[in-house]
Amino acid sequence: MDTPLIEFRDVTKRFDSRTILERVNLQIYEGQVTTIIGLSGSGKSVLLKHIIGLIRPDEGTILFQGKPLLDMKRGESAANLARISYMFQDNALFDSMTVYDNIALPLRETTQLGKTEIDRRVTARIEQTELEDAAHKYPSEISGGMQKRAALARALVTDPRIVLFDEPTSGQDPVRKNAILGMIAQYQRKFGFTAILVSHEIPDVYFISNRILALYEKSIVFQGSPEELEDFDHPFKDEVIRSLEGLQVELTGFYSRRQFKVMHHAQLAKKNYGATYCIAVFTLAGLDAIQTSSGYVLTQEVIRNMGLYIDKHFGAIGGFSTRLQQTEFVTVLPYSDLTEAKSILEDFIQDFQEWDIADRLAIGHNHAHAAGCVEFTILAGIALGDPVADVASVVAAAQSQQVEIARVRCNSRR
Repeated sequence: MDTPLIEFRDVTKRFDSRTILERVNLQIYEGQVTTIIGLSGSGKSVLLKHIIGLIRPDEGTILFQGKPLLDMKRGESAANLARISYMFQDNALFDSMTVYDNIALPLRETTQLGKTEIDRRVTARIEQTELEDAAHKYPSEISGGMQKRAALARALVTDPRIVLFDEPTSGQDPVRKNAILGMIAQYQRKFGFTAILVSHEIPDVYFISNRILALYEKSIVFQGSPEELEDFDHPFKDEVIRSLEGLQVELTGFYSRRQFKVMHHAQLAKKNYGATYCIAVFTLAGLDAIQTSSGYVLTQEVIRNMGLYIDKHFGAIGGFSTRLQQTEFVTVLPYSDLTEAKSILEDFIQDFQEWDIADRLAIGHNHAHAAGCVEFTILAGIALGDPVADVASVVAAAQSQQVEIARVRCNSRR
């Protein structure tokens, strides 16, 4: 693997007699989304503030692109830090400034841009974070959710190379949490910055992160991909992962991916060797159109409502489901053959289409967030599995069989 963009080597930090971080070792790679998980008060924010230079370690070394920060000349260190943006946990908005002026502040203070260009950039971020109605209000006059989005818009307005997010979803409802994460993920893909998040309550951690770091009892006990985390055996999982699973169920009613695997194996164990099952995969294709024209919150409502409908239909007949990707769902139909599964899917499609699909997925003409023409498709595919088949291969087979089962098109307006 390439040289880490940021690396900690045996970093220890104490405040008086209290040790917060102890011999922390970690690597963060350029262009990725890295999420640091851990319980509240475990030192995640302290770790993040080391990266931006707000705190220095008592022991150990922090490297930037392989070079210790302490060995850099002042100009080099300042140049590196200038490419980092930080979204504070408490938002850190200035009460005496409007939302517009809070977002514009980094451009006014750190660049030589003219008033017109600053206005263009600030206005774009305000629109992207759905803050038009709050732009000329003060932080005390808007909701906590709007304050969070204003802080996010300010963090992104300078088009930074590295963005640090300290508990970006705290205090938000489940749909809004995922909307914020979706926004972060889209910006990261679009602009290619390195995103570093810390949180103890991210329901979508599996869907937006390339790497997970687990901070437990003052040290990093895990570094790796979300898939590797699922199989990692450590006491921290009982405390941290349980909270992630609870939030995942709160959002969609689905099993977490780990619970899904347990259910899959348990169901198969109940039947004789050779019993078959089917897997259905559903994909919402083209949701970028909604996200672009109507915003992140509406996108997450569509995903959530689709998930709830899948769970309601298939859960009633013994199926169990999870989200495979942000816009992809997988459902297991235990003890079913292909003929039966296809019949069940046809019933699902007929029942789904008896109602106006846009209304069912919360994209009605009068939706508060809707604007412009919205169009996307719903795909579905089925494959047959048996107890000796690898579930991933059955899912892949179902994906390869996907066909369009519905097209959603509606003209919406603000």
